Amino acid sequence: MSLGRSSESRASVTHVRLGRAAYGPVHRLQRSFHALRQTGACHDVVITVEHEPVFTLGRRGSLDNVLVDEQRLEDAGISVATIERGGDITYHGPGQLVAYPILDLRSYGRDLKAYIGRLEESIARTLSAYGVVGESVEGRPGMWVGGKKIASIGVHVSRWVTMHGLALNVDVNPEHFAMIRPCGLDVEAISLAELVDGEVDVDEVRDRWFAEASELFGWNDGSEQMPREDPSGD
Repeated sequence: MSLGRSSESRASVTHVRLGRAAYGPVHRLQRSFHALRQTGACHDVVITVEHEPVFTLGRRGSLDNVLVDEQRLEDAGISVATIERGGDITYHGPGQLVAYPILDLRSYGRDLKAYIGRLEESIARTLSAYGVVGESVEGRPGMWVGGKKIASIGVHVSRWVTMHGLALNVDVNPEHFAMIRPCGLDVEAISLAELVDGEVDVDEVRDRWFAEASELFGWNDGSEQMPREDPSGD
């Protein structure tokens, strides 16, 4: 079943562009929007952000996949957060586009597998705009290039409303990724900047990704309907 919408029934989606922010306040903001969406107090929301360095640990995650000690993490300025999404451990940090769609899947076919497939397709289309071919791997949500991981996907769904989402490596610090087994796998990470000529920045990739996702899901950007949130406060 297709998750997209026809041009006559496009969904109003608020795109909250946060720039660069710490993980904790943005996680709380996600939860706030998630609760509002469950009660119908707001329409669908997509948060995009570039995080300060953090390792997030999903429900099936294990600290055994952190390959360095606490002192190394502290020296690198990397925090660790345990969260409610599926999957194991992943990294968020500068040079990475993170997108958190908070959607009511009852409006998109009530199909979680198809939803994740659409997220993968939005990443593939974004990479294609830069001349890069991304690959899906059965049973491993995300996107790969030449056997290296360029994007991760991890979601949480409650009462059909989604949280968390995707992370696309634009130009990340490879030393940070080397401190973990991403998703519990012995794989290498790769960034878009390693695959293209010239510079790419997160803002540019964010706008391209949102345009591709809007086409796939049938969104209209209704951001003017909601004030910007400040993720820096506690």
